[in-house]
Order: sequence, then structure tokens, then C-alpha cells
Amino acid sequence: MGDTLYGDLALISGSANEPLAQETSEYLDCPLEGRDIIDFPNENVFVRLHRSIRSKDVFIIQPTTSPVNRNIMELLILIDTVHRASAGRITAVIPYYSYGRTDKKDQPRVPITARLIADMIGVAGADRVLLIDPHAQQISGFFSIYVDDFSAFPILSKYMLQKGLKDPVVVAPDVGATKRARDFAEVLDVPLAIIEKRRMGNFPATKALNLIGRVRGKNAVIFDDEVDTASTLMEAMHVLERRGAQRIWCCVTHGVLSPPAVDRIRESNIHELVITNTISLPPERQLDKITVLSIAPLLGDVIDSIHRGQSVGAARAKYREACGIHVVV
Repeated sequence: MGDTLYGDLALISGSANEPLAQETSEYLDCPLEGRDIIDFPNENVFVRLHRSIRSKDVFIIQPTTSPVNRNIMELLILIDTVHRASAGRITAVIPYYSYGRTDKKDQPRVPITARLIADMIGVAGADRVLLIDPHAQQISGFFSIYVDDFSAFPILSKYMLQKGLKDPVVVAPDVGATKRARDFAEVLDVPLAIIEKRRMGNFPATKALNLIGRVRGKNAVIFDDEVDTASTLMEAMHVLERRGAQRIWCCVTHGVLSPPAVDRIRESNIHELVITNTISLPPERQLDKITVLSIAPLLGDVIDSIHRGQSVGAARAKYREACGIHVVV
């Protein structure tokens, strides 16, 4: 893998998304390190490595997906295991960062859990973190260790460009998604519309209030960072249908798809939901109208750049060019 400040590259997969870890391993031509992850009857998690990783440059691939709290604990134990095995450097690769919505004290007597998780990862022994499309940009600043974050934006953009939609419009499902959607609209060279919504207290339900922009007679592409229960997506779809949109697509990085998301999508008029494999999609959640794009090549390129001590920004730019994305966002 070339000369680096650390030892040989080593990849370790947690149990949260083994298919992504395996695909990334094959892309880098670097076999995954053997490990045992055991759940004891008392719910304690135990980890054992099959061989020495002393002085190696270790990347642990583990999104903190469902079951969230168990997978967070597994990540921390994996980091501690590798740290105590005298790794040269430890990078926690977290394709999906849970608790990302709890990123600020927006009401009295509430936690900032995204910061708490960041502190725990550092204390466990990680030297740096690699994130993909965190829910809020300030999350990168919560860590006291090095952070590289990058986006699946080029992958989603390339897919939609290849669709060649007639009369498209990009839609931000809420004001918070406006910047992402604006950049997406710029790449596709199409108009932007914004839906104003209000979240109902601390519950998943939302209420769409207004639409800014024109969608009548157009093919609408809703763009956001994740789809969870699909409540926001359904509200957005209903607003667009009432305003005369034709077919409706949705592009997001993270397909969380918590219940009852799959049922809602199955029964809806959404033409296609496009997600990436940051989160493993089990068979029972797979639908004909859900398309999964792989981030493994992009993840592999970024890991290789970090390992070699090269610019991650240059790797991002190279991948944008490979995807035919020539607008800087």
C-alpha cells in the first residue's frame, strides 16, 4: 500500500454492516482481519482478534445502526480491543452516526448525545474518525480527535443524472435540508423547491406547512441525508402531489427505514427511493422501488488516502470527477 507513517493497513469489520466491510475489503485488496464477536447470555459483548495487529494502521468499520445502543457498545469494545493490542493507529469508520439529531440543546433539560458518543469514541482509544454525511456539520467539531467526513453526494448525483429526467425539480423536504438540496439542484442544473414543516414536539410526526417553488407538471426529486420512519417523506410527497407534481423520486444517503417506513413506502406513490449501503438493508425491507447504491469504492479511496497520508480532499475531488460532477459543492 506504499510508504506510510504507520504499519500495514488492517481492516476490521464490526457486525453492523459486514457486507459493506467485505466489499470495501475487496476493493482495497486487503482481507478483513479475523475476529470473534460474542454476545453472552447476560448481554455482555466480547471481542477477540485472531492474530496480532501490533503497529498496524487499523480501520474499524462499524455504523451505529439498529440495534443502536448495542452496536455503539460493540464499536467501543472493538476500539478498546485494538488499542490494547498495540495498534499503530486506530480509525473508527462510522458510515452512519446515530444520535446525530441530538446535536444541540434546543430545549431545557435535554442532552447533547451526539457529543457524548464522540467523547466515548475518543476515550475508548480511537485516534481518528471517518464519517459519511453526518446529520449536522457541527458533529465533526464534537470530537477531540481527528475527523474526516465525506459525502455520498457524487454517487447519488451520478445516478440521477443518468436518469435523464424530463422537467425535474429538486425538493428540500424541510428548511434544514435546503443547503444539501440546493447543491444537488446545482449539479443537476434544475430548479429548487423547499417544503416548510414543523416537527410535533419530540415525536417522529411532522406537519408540512408550505411549499416554496413551483413543481406543477414536473418530476420531483426529494433530497435529504436520511429517511427514518418516512414521516417527513410522506408529508413531502402529499404536498407535491397536491401541487401537481408528476412522478416523485427520493434520494438519501442513509436508509434507516425504522418501522413503519417500509410499509409507508410500499403503499405510497413514490416512484423510486434511492439510498446507499451505509446501513445494511435486510431482505424483509427490500422493495422493488428501493434502489441501493454502493459507497464501497468511495470509502475504499478515502481509507487508502488516509493510510498513505495523502489529501482526503483530493480523493473527494477525484471521485467527483469520476462521477462526472464538475460543480464544486
